[in-house]
Amino acid sequence: MAKKVKYDQATLDEAMKPSVCRLKEKFDQEICPKLTSEFGVKNKMAMPKLEKITININVGRFLDGTKVPANIREAVVHTLTTISGQKPQMILAKKSVSNFKVREGYVTSYKVTLRRDRMWHFADRFMNLTTPRIKDFRGVSDKSFDRQGSYSVGLTEQGVFPEINMAEQNFTHGMNINFSFSNSNPAMSRFVLAEMGMPFKKPAKPKKKSS
Repeated sequence: MAKKVKYDQATLDEAMKPSVCRLKEKFDQEICPKLTSEFGVKNKMAMPKLEKITININVGRFLDGTKVPANIREAVVHTLTTISGQKPQMILAKKSVSNFKVREGYVTSYKVTLRRDRMWHFADRFMNLTTPRIKDFRGVSDKSFDRQGSYSVGLTEQGVFPEINMAEQNFTHGMNINFSFSNSNPAMSRFVLAEMGMPFKKPAKPKKKSS
C-alpha cells in the first residue's frame, strides 16, 4: 500500500490559491497604467477591455449536396476543440447567397467563443507559441481593425498550433480569429495588443536615396 504523503499548511494554502492568467495579470498591472499615460484614460471602467475571442472556420463551400463531408466536419471540430478546449457551435446560413454558394438553412461554419480565463490563455498561446510557427512569418497586419477597435487575423492552416499534429490530419483548413474589444478604438486596441505581445509587422524603413 502506498504511503500517504502529508503536506504542511503553507503548501496546501498555495495549492488552493486561484490561478491567475499571466496575460490578464500583465494587462491589469502594466498595460492599464500605460493606457492612462498614453491616452489619458483615468477611469478604470472606461479602459479598453478584451471581451471575447471568436474562432471561426468556414465550411459552406465544401457542402456536398446538403451536408458537409464527414472527414471535413471531423477535422474542423477536432481543431476547434483541441485549440480552445470547448465544443464548437455549428452555424447555419440565415439566407441564400448564390455568389458564395450559400443556401439558407445549410451549415456554413463552425465557431467557438472564448471568454474569461480561456480567452486569456488562448491569447497568450496564440501570440507567443502559434504565430512564430507561421511559415515565413514577418508579423501580423495592423490594418485589420474595425471602428470599435476589434481586431481580426486569418490563418491558412491549423498546423501552426502546437496542439495539432498534422500527421494525423486528412484535411487542411484555415480559420479567422477575432479579438473583440469594448470601450476602445483602433489606436487603443492596437496599443493593448502590442503591449500584450501581438507581433505586428514592423513599418518598412524608408529607402535611402542614392547620391
